[in-house]
Amino acid sequence: MTQRERISHVDTAWLRMDRPENLMQILGVMIFEGRINAERFKRTVAQRMLRYRRFRQIAREDADGTWWVDDPDFDIDAHVRHSSLPAPHGTHELQKFVAEMASSPLNPARPRWEFNLVDTARGNSALVVRIHHAIADGIALLGVIHSLTDAAANAPEHGGPEAASEEPDDDDAGDVPEGDAFWRTILDPLTDVTLASIHLGGHLWGQFLGLRNDPAGIRNYARVAAAIAQEVGKLALLPNDSPTRFKGKPGTVKRVAWSEPIALPDIKAVGKVLGCSVNDTLLAAVAGALRGYLVARGDPVVSSVAIRAMVPVNLRAASDADELGNRFGLVALELPIGIDNPLARLYATRARMAALKGSYQAMLTFTLLGAAGTAPKFVQDQILKLLTSKTTAVMTNVPGAQQPRYFAGSRIDQQMVWVPQAGDIGMGVSILSYNGRVQFGLITDKNMVDDPEHIVSRFADEFEKLLWLLLLEPWDRLGDPAAVEEDLSRLINTVAE
Repeated sequence: MTQRERISHVDTAWLRMDRPENLMQILGVMIFEGRINAERFKRTVAQRMLRYRRFRQIAREDADGTWWVDDPDFDIDAHVRHSSLPAPHGTHELQKFVAEMASSPLNPARPRWEFNLVDTARGNSALVVRIHHAIADGIALLGVIHSLTDAAANAPEHGGPEAASEEPDDDDAGDVPEGDAFWRTILDPLTDVTLASIHLGGHLWGQFLGLRNDPAGIRNYARVAAAIAQEVGKLALLPNDSPTRFKGKPGTVKRVAWSEPIALPDIKAVGKVLGCSVNDTLLAAVAGALRGYLVARGDPVVSSVAIRAMVPVNLRAASDADELGNRFGLVALELPIGIDNPLARLYATRARMAALKGSYQAMLTFTLLGAAGTAPKFVQDQILKLLTSKTTAVMTNVPGAQQPRYFAGSRIDQQMVWVPQAGDIGMGVSILSYNGRVQFGLITDKNMVDDPEHIVSRFADEFEKLLWLLLLEPWDRLGDPAAVEEDLSRLINTVAE
C-alpha cells in the first residue's frame, strides 16, 4: 500500500493558492563561471536533493484532506532538464527564459519541482530553479540548495553526511475539545517556535511563551486572542496604498530583470554611519528606485504617495533549520516612495521597520494561513484577499553564503531568488546577499511593468546617493535631511554660477 503523509495546514493553503496569473512557485537563478558538466550536475542533484523524501512525492487531495504521496514513477530526467537560449545567449535572453518559466505551471502529476540548466554566452552556464511553495518556504529551500553545493571545486560528488528522511507531518485534526478547536487550530502551529526564531516582535513572542507556560493560563488564550483580533482589525482597516502603475489586474505574462551586484561591506559601512541597518538601507534603495521609475514615466509622485510591500518574516527555530514546509509570517511595510530626499526616505524606512518590531502581524498572518488551509477554498480566498488587496509588492531579503560555493565543480558567480506574488499582486522584489555582494532582482507583470530593467538599474544609483552624501557632508549633519538638502542645493548653485 502506498504510504502517505498529511500536508500541514499552512502548506495546504499555499498548495491551493495557485492561479494562472500568479503561480505559487519559488523561482531561483544561479549563474556560473564557465560551463557546468551536465551529467555531473544531474548526478549531484540525484544524490543530494533526493535525500529529502518530499522531492519524490506528489501532492494529492481527497475527501480526507491533502497528502504527500510517493511517486511510483519518479524519474529524475523529468525534473532535471537542459535547454539552450536563442542567440546571442546573453542576459536579456536568460531573463526572458526565466520569465517564461515563471509563467509555466509545474506538472501536478509529478513532484512539483524542476531544475533547468541553460547554456549562456561566453561559455557559461545558468540554472533556473522552480519549486512549488507548498514544499517549503524560501529559507528552507536556500538550505536545500546550499546542501547541493560545496566549498571547493574538487569536493567529492557525494557531498556531506547522508540526510535522514523527513518525519511525517503531524495529523493534528480533531483531537481537541470542541470548544477549544478553533483557537487550538489557530495557535497550535506556533507551539514549536521558540523565542530565538522570531526576527520581529521578539518581546511579544516572549509574552506569548510566558502565557503558554503559565499553568493557570495554559488553556486561556483570551489575552493572545484579543491581541490577534486587534491585529486583524488593523489589517482589515489598512487604507488602500496609493494607486500607481504597479497595481492592477495581473495577466499570465511576466517580466524578470536583475542588477549587477553591490559590495556588501560598502552597504554595511554606509548603514553604520547613518545609524541604519543593512536591511533599512536596502529597502530605502528599493523605494527610491520605484520612485525614480514613476517620475521618469511622468507619473505624479507627491509626498503622500506610498505603496505597501508584504515582507516575509522567518519564524523558523534553529532546530528546524533542516526541515521543509512553510514557517514564516508576513508584515506589511509601507515604502515611502513619495519622499524625494534620499536621507529622509532612509530614516522614514527605518522608523517604519522599527514600528513593525512591536507588531503581531507576522504571527497573525502565519496563523491565518494555517486556518485557511483547514477551511473551504472560498474562505481561504477571502483571507487571501484580505492579505493582498492592500498590497503592491512582495519583497524578500535573504542571506546567502558569504564564501564562494561550487555546484558540481563549477563556481557560482551570482544568485537570485523570488517568492511568488499571491492574489492580484504584480511585483516581487528579491534582495539576496552572496559572497560579500548584494544582488537585486525584480519580477513584474507585463500588464503593469513591461520593462523592469529600468527599475533594477536604479537600485545601485539610489545607494550611491547615500554614499556620496557621506563623502560630501560632515557626518554630524547627516541626521538632518533638510539641512543636507539645503547644503547640496547651495553647492549645485555655486557650481552652476
